[in-house]
Amino acid sequence: MALLLNVSLSPNQITLRTPFSLPRAHTHFSLHCCYLAPHAQKKKNHLEASPPSLLFYSLGESISRATFLALLSASLFLVDPALAFKGGGPYGSEVTRGQDLTGKDFSGKSLIQQDFKTSILRQANFKGAKLLGASFFDADLTGADLSDADLRGADFSLANVTKAKLINANLEGALATGNTSFRGTDITGADFTDVPLRDDQREYLCKVADGVNPTTGNPTRETLLCN
Repeated sequence: MALLLNVSLSPNQITLRTPFSLPRAHTHFSLHCCYLAPHAQKKKNHLEASPPSLLFYSLGESISRATFLALLSASLFLVDPALAFKGGGPYGSEVTRGQDLTGKDFSGKSLIQQDFKTSILRQANFKGAKLLGASFFDADLTGADLSDADLRGADFSLANVTKAKLINANLEGALATGNTSFRGTDITGADFTDVPLRDDQREYLCKVADGVNPTTGNPTRETLLCN
């Protein structure tokens, strides 16, 4: 909606009024002064002599400039939330946290400290991938292939790793706290050295443990502290 202003000038004040009725505080404001130096008096006289169109142009220019600067300043603080979810490794250019990555092929990739928190990774292929320090916190890895993967220091807390493949995987120092489940997972040759497991999970894994890890040379049952 266009806004028309009625500008009146007097020796001691500049007054702007709208042509329609609004509260007085919004329709009238003044700029008072008590003394003008000679050079300032010339500028004031020049202002009084300026045509109304010039006054409107100057006022509009000031408003436009202020609006532009405000929008520019606000834009500097707008950051794509997805940027905060990028992990390390070559695949870090894409977002892998909180995503549906069902069936995705990550085989042989370097995914050190990659962030897969809360992602759906059903039937994903991580065969031979380097996943040191990667986070699978609360992720769904049902049926995922993690065979021959380097999972040292990876976080599987609250993750669903059921019916997955951990054949010959190295999980030294990985985390598996909370309600992590390995039910139905093939752990032949996997190394679970220093992996904290719930008693029920350790007991279950000991029943199916077999093989020796080809990288560390450690028997799977020994790394699980099976009796």
